[in-house]
Amino acid sequence: MRCIRHIDCIKQNESPIHYQKDFHRGGVEMFRQIEIQNLKNQAGFTLIEMLVVVIILGILAMIIVPQISVSTDDARLNSLQTNLNSIRSAIEVYAAQHANRYPGTYSEADGTTAVADDAAAKAALIAQLTQFTDINGMVNGTKTATFRYGPYLKTGSLPQNPFNENTDVAVDFDQADITAPRAPSGGAEGWQYFAPIGVFFANDSAAHAAL
Repeated sequence: MRCIRHIDCIKQNESPIHYQKDFHRGGVEMFRQIEIQNLKNQAGFTLIEMLVVVIILGILAMIIVPQISVSTDDARLNSLQTNLNSIRSAIEVYAAQHANRYPGTYSEADGTTAVADDAAAKAALIAQLTQFTDINGMVNGTKTATFRYGPYLKTGSLPQNPFNENTDVAVDFDQADITAPRAPSGGAEGWQYFAPIGVFFANDSAAHAAL
């Protein structure tokens, strides 16, 4: 049995210094074990926290990401409808000011020659909507007493279809059937236009073509 008091150590022929060293080593070892256990506990608690955070983030992602996607689609659909309304209004105003002839039906070079193909109709459509025109549809870059109509699209070009990000238009110069189904042309154009009847629609999907 270890002695505690100095006198007891003398009686047992045991050095108190030796006992103090043993006591010190024991205390250091005890504190070291406590620290190791604390570190283990801390590491375990951190891991649990991380798992909880990951689970919460996963749940939030499942809730938020679909809503963001829906909001983005809604914004693009609204933009598409706005652009369609703008172009259709421009086409109707042009027709009202040009003896009910739609843009793209007569050449922009003189306003009296009927277009002969899709390419000519496309060129006439864009020019007649974005430049000044006379009563027949002949275009001019400057407004004068003769060329006093338009421009009907102030941007100088067709707006972009937000779903395929394309401003180009596929024009059918002789499509006169108003009951013809509006379907994508198969090309990458953002828009499609039936010149003789002034029907303009989106070209990215069948659903949007029906708008």
